[in-house]
Amino acid sequence: MSLSLVHSRALLGLEARPVCVEVHLANGLPSFTLVGLADTEVKEARERVRSAIQNAGLDFPGNKRITVNLAPADLPKDSGRFDLPIALGILAASGQIDARKLAGYEFAGELSLGGDLRPVRGSLAMSLAIARPARGTPQKLPRLVLPEGSAQEAALVPQAEVYRALHLLDVVRQFLPGDAVPEIADGWTRVASSAPSRQPAYADLADVKGQAAARRALEIAAAGGHSLLMVGAPGSGKSMLAQRFAGLLPAMTTDEALETAAVASLGGRFTLDHWAVRPTCAPHHTASAVALVGGGSPPQPGEISLAHRGVLFLDELPEFPRAALEALREPLESGHITISRAAQRAEFPARFQLIAAMNPCPCGYLGSSLRACRCSPEAVSRYQGKLSGPLLDRIDLHVEVGSLAADELVNAPPGESTEAVRSRIVQARNRAMARQGIANQALEGQAIDAQCQMDPAAAKFLNVAATRLGWSGRGIHRCLKVARTIADLAGATTVQVTHVAEAVQYRRALKTAH
Repeated sequence: MSLSLVHSRALLGLEARPVCVEVHLANGLPSFTLVGLADTEVKEARERVRSAIQNAGLDFPGNKRITVNLAPADLPKDSGRFDLPIALGILAASGQIDARKLAGYEFAGELSLGGDLRPVRGSLAMSLAIARPARGTPQKLPRLVLPEGSAQEAALVPQAEVYRALHLLDVVRQFLPGDAVPEIADGWTRVASSAPSRQPAYADLADVKGQAAARRALEIAAAGGHSLLMVGAPGSGKSMLAQRFAGLLPAMTTDEALETAAVASLGGRFTLDHWAVRPTCAPHHTASAVALVGGGSPPQPGEISLAHRGVLFLDELPEFPRAALEALREPLESGHITISRAAQRAEFPARFQLIAAMNPCPCGYLGSSLRACRCSPEAVSRYQGKLSGPLLDRIDLHVEVGSLAADELVNAPPGESTEAVRSRIVQARNRAMARQGIANQALEGQAIDAQCQMDPAAAKFLNVAATRLGWSGRGIHRCLKVARTIADLAGATTVQVTHVAEAVQYRRALKTAH
């Protein structure tokens, strides 16, 4: 048989779209042609595949005209994931393995010159793409053959049937022609679909002494899914609080853990130790807009997508490039990011919680009781002006983190533990989910009026506060959603004056004078 078909998948954003690797052998001048909108890494597969087949002791049909087509032709293909399916297609077209036995399998893997299989990124996205169409249907799923490491990731999807191979020969022995029984291969193993059962480990909030106002703000943010800005002097504990925020969030569901792991796999960051651990991404303030939101060719996920279902911590917020910060405005609202390029368009999830920290002024000590600020009013105004109004308007909670005196810091008892605070947060989230099916932060439009019902006194208080402070419509809605979260933490069915009053305190303007 001079024509063979092998199935694989190409990554476009978080999608893993089917690709059919067609291999044709014909008489004529010896050549090896690869077509189908292949990137440079894919075109280099010709040399890797040739060497791998020969060094594995198999016959490479070098006297034939070899044509490999990666269909569909308009779908971009990148990386070395097509090495294994191309090699199997050549072996099937030359009769060395049975092409019919390849049906029902999908392959991906990079080949070394000696025939060893190397891991590829995005294997979890491939496994999810195979399993999702079959939910609720009895159809037979394709079996997935991957290198070691990649196979462990793919097997996290419960419905997937995943096989691990270490070498090209491990795969070839399973598809020998005719009625030949597959030879035993040490590297060929079916990987069990089981996720690690260990509990995620997070830093304990008990390590933070004092800072009652900041701890309360963290609790509200975690309970309602709200974004938070902490303003305080250097060393007051802002970073320490932010690093413990992920531990306050409820445990991840299986679907959330799979989404997070799939994005991390695309970026080459996933390990089994990170399974079901809510990510905390803390990019340096020199990060560009592309580093934060994603981009490149082919498009890659940025920090906001790698923080999906977790925390994005931006320390020294005013020091980030303005373009990078402005790029966060849309994802904060929508929970996803769409990256458009001339040749392709990719969408990545970005439902993260923003925790930001900043100093109140360039020297950092404006309003401090421990040290005097040496900045002029113009310098303070210029520093705070690096943050645009629309961005600050999208941050639900603003809290001041005061510096503790030395004796207060040394003698203060340990704070309340993460476990104790998380128990209250989980109860509040459960109330919101039972009432509306989503977190309070995600409420939009008429759902805000329906779910954030206020008693008359609370409504009057909010109207007066919004008028005096000159809030936008977005600001009013965000304050109301924070008040709804505060009411959930208190176990109240309606939003009352005390809840609104506390929410108003979290939307105060920054200090602008000595």
